[in-house]
Amino acid sequence: MTGSESETETEGPRDFLTDLAAIGPFFSVHAHLPGERPQFPWVTIGELTSHAEAMRRRIAAVQRAMAVRAGSRAEQIEARVAASAAHFGVVARLVSPGLAALVSGYQLSMEPSQLWWQDVLGGPFPLSVPAPAHRLDGTDRSAEEACRKLVSELIGPVTSVVAKLVPVSAWVLWGNVASAVNSASMQIAEARPAATDAVQHLAEFVFRAPQLRTEQSQPGPGFRRSSCCLIYRLAAEWANGTCGDCVLGEPPS
Repeated sequence: MTGSESETETEGPRDFLTDLAAIGPFFSVHAHLPGERPQFPWVTIGELTSHAEAMRRRIAAVQRAMAVRAGSRAEQIEARVAASAAHFGVVARLVSPGLAALVSGYQLSMEPSQLWWQDVLGGPFPLSVPAPAHRLDGTDRSAEEACRKLVSELIGPVTSVVAKLVPVSAWVLWGNVASAVNSASMQIAEARPAATDAVQHLAEFVFRAPQLRTEQSQPGPGFRRSSCCLIYRLAAEWANGTCGDCVLGEPPS
């Protein structure tokens, strides 16, 4: 391989990660070599999907943060509300760069054991992906298969562990996934108007997953999820009791 060819091989992925970061903080990722084990405080996403205690700690931390914001004690915040919020945050952080990468022609690893994160609160947590990312072959089929893996190998396991830990409805949790997918696709389309059709197609494909087929509206500006993330349970403490796409909110005009 010549020097110029090597530069071409590496420059694309590097530019691709920079482009992801330009969309917004939920899309920005760090990179590590495949098989590398970053040092603590980096831990694998697999800790969340295979060890219930890791997710339990995350939910408890979110519950405490909610209590501080509400000026109450942690035990006054319903566990299912904290679980839904924790789940929503993790799912949105994983879905956002995953979808944006596909629009750019790359596939990020969907293996929980290869994705590393730092368990911190206060915005999108640090996330590191194996690099270079896999380049897609340019067909809809390859991007759709990557979407299928995103749901089945990454989002599904995260959702399942939350459902096992806290008595929160799977309907609520998969509604969180639908909302996260729609929000990510809308942000990508806004940042990259030329990619609007591509990201809309991928979002619609994700919505065909068995767990999301109960959603009554398709992704897009008028999306309204079929469930509520439960933040309304904190309406007395929060400035607004419902989100913009909540089934309990006012219908879009």
